[in-house]
This record gives sequence, structure tokens and C-alpha cells, in this order.
Amino acid sequence: MELTTVADDEAVVHDGLEVRTYDGLEPDTVYEYDGFVFRTLPRPPGELLSTFATVNDVHFGETICGLMDGHTTGPVFSAADGEEPYPVTMNRGAIHEIEQADPAVVVVKGDLTSEGTQEEYEDFLEFYGEAFGERLIHVRGNHDAYYGGTFAATATQAVDLPGVTLAVLDSSVPAKASGRITGEQLEWLHDLAAQADRPVLVFGHHHVWSPESNHRDPDYFGIDPDSSERLVELVGARPAIVGYFAGHTHRNRVRRFGLSRDVPWVEVGCVKDFPGAWAEYRVYEGGVLQVFRRISQPDALVWTEKTRQMFDGFYFDYAFGELHDRCFPIWPRER
Repeated sequence: MELTTVADDEAVVHDGLEVRTYDGLEPDTVYEYDGFVFRTLPRPPGELLSTFATVNDVHFGETICGLMDGHTTGPVFSAADGEEPYPVTMNRGAIHEIEQADPAVVVVKGDLTSEGTQEEYEDFLEFYGEAFGERLIHVRGNHDAYYGGTFAATATQAVDLPGVTLAVLDSSVPAKASGRITGEQLEWLHDLAAQADRPVLVFGHHHVWSPESNHRDPDYFGIDPDSSERLVELVGARPAIVGYFAGHTHRNRVRRFGLSRDVPWVEVGCVKDFPGAWAEYRVYEGGVLQVFRRISQPDALVWTEKTRQMFDGFYFDYAFGELHDRCFPIWPRER
């Protein structure tokens, strides 16, 4: 049994295939349900101005789950003969739940496909494009770029919503699993943040390397150390930027660095396997809430209950993260 989600007004507990939602709660208040003691998120001051949603690592076309660089410690899972492909099951579930939330924008931050083929990309567009139309913003990830695909390779995208600006960066490098941010992208983000009249949230597929690390690996799995350091320095210098949000690692995690002070550097779990995630963002006049959602359609839960056992049983702790990695407030910074 897990306490999966805590928002300002609700909590969600998953007990295997059973889902219990406790709503109508008061913000910033201690509750106890199902043996869990928790405090609801504080509600930022002012009116609710807008909402948006994100997903990542949707992997249309994937057929084997539990491999990493072609290797596995087991167990490995795939759809049985005659069963629906699991990326279809998981993405259909995510889309259904996001539609119920009716966000202003849906950001898909990379790994749209498994092997970067045009056919897989068209499958992605069939699902997400038909569901969300002009509300859909998407960018490629390493799975899309690794095999030479050029779709969704828009270097920079900006979307203004009431109370917030979304800045989306293409962090992918052709033929590589790792990422980078170019000087041109950094200059664009600098200018966007300098002129912003509202908080800016930045999105990309790859997570950053920690500038506090003693190991400067040029082949780092996320954004390379040089451009990570420049990005973190830029965020530290531009108080309009209040968070960076990635996928890629298939985990829920929040880090903070001295160079950027209290700004959260966020990773959100994947759609395609455990925990089967999407994220809701509630934009208030005085701040933003990230509310993690585990895809809870019955067939999706059957799949993610299987895949929590991957990588010799270590995947659950790695992917799920702590509650504060999943649900938290994002506050404005002093300008």
C-alpha cells in the first residue's frame, strides 16, 4: 500500500489494484488515512489562474520492458500474444485521466517513441494529437533522436498561460543517449526570463548533471556537465525561472543546488511502466503546485503492478521516490 498523491485538497492511496481517493480536504492540514499521517500541500495565495499537465517517456512502439542498454537483471516483461501493446494501454490511460482534468496545455517532454521511427511518431500523434489538438506541446527525447529521427526537434518553444510561462527546450543529441543545451538555447532562455512578466517553468527531456558533483563525466547520461553548469548558473541569475522539469530517468526526484538556491530540478516518472505517471500543475497567483498522478485505469494498474518488480526488485524504490519528490509547491523568487 502506498500514499501516492497529496495535493492541497485531496490524497490518493494505492493498495494493489484498489485506489482510494480522499477529497474535500483542507490545505496545509494534517490528516491520517489508511495508516498514513500526512500534511496536505499549502495552497498558494490568490486565485487559481490555470492548470496544465505533463507526461514523458511514453515510448510508442516498445515491446520489451526491463532492459537497460540491452542488458537486464530481470525480470523482463512484454505483452502476451494477442494482448494490446503496453505503451497503448498506458498512454490511453494517461490521456483519459488528463482529459478529465481538462488542462489548458499538455506538455510531452520526450521519448515519444521507442526507436525513433516515423511510424511510431505517427502513433504518438494519433493518440495525443487527436486528444489535445492545439493544446499539445511536445519535444523529442534521446529515443527519438538516437536513430536519426528529426521530428519534434524544435529547439525552443514558449507558451504563455495565465500566471506562468512554459519554456520547452530540445535537449537531445542525435545518435546519443545523453543530452545538451546549446549556447543559442541558453541565450533564448536568458532573454525570455529577462523579459518575463510572470514565473517561468522550464521543461526538457534530460535531467541536469549536478554542479556539486566531484565527477565531471563528459558522457554523463543526462545533460553534459558544461551545459548543465551554464543552465544552472543562468537559472540562478534569473529569478523569473522557478523550476526545471525533466523525464528521461524514469524516476521521481527533486534536487536543489547552491548555484540556483531553492529552485527545484525535477524528474517525473515515466508513462510506460511503473509507476505509470503524469503530472498536474495548478497555477495560482502566488505559486504553483506539482501534483503527481499515478495512472489508475484498471488495465494500467495491472501492468504497473507487474513492472514494479523490474531490475531485481530495486525499481520500486528507485522510480517511486519520496512523497516530497512527487507533490510539492513551487514558490516565486524575489526579483
